[in-house]
Amino acid sequence: MAKTRISDFMVKDPVSVTPDMDLYAAATRILENQVSGATVIDGDGKLVGMLSELDCLQAMVTSVYNGADPGGALVQDIMTGNVEVNDPDDEVLAVARSMLDHKHRRRPVIKDGELLGQLTCRQILKAVTEFAEHHQAEALKN
Repeated sequence: MAKTRISDFMVKDPVSVTPDMDLYAAATRILENQVSGATVIDGDGKLVGMLSELDCLQAMVTSVYNGADPGGALVQDIMTGNVEVNDPDDEVLAVARSMLDHKHRRRPVIKDGELLGQLTCRQILKAVTEFAEHHQAEALKN
């Protein structure tokens, strides 16, 4: 398990939005794809941040509370910038520990500045479950 690379489990084409997208369009994309957040990429496809469903919810509820358009904010105004990233060769357990320690639900995967994918809690859970199933099968053999 310790040598399992995140590239074996990452989502290779993560849902993405752009910084100039309005919040309504970004939230709709998150909902349509049934994910908990999206990568924010610029016109060159470079990662500039992350947008979570909680970011969207907080901004929309605040807007409604203040009598403003709930979908009118721009992604760049509410996204999280300067996000932690990982290399595709990083080990699943090390990344899982880091995500748990920082309470992150997703982590972009970058190589040479290029967004290759995203690792989420769901993919890590899949990796650990597959390991546990293999471990149980090996134990039954012995």
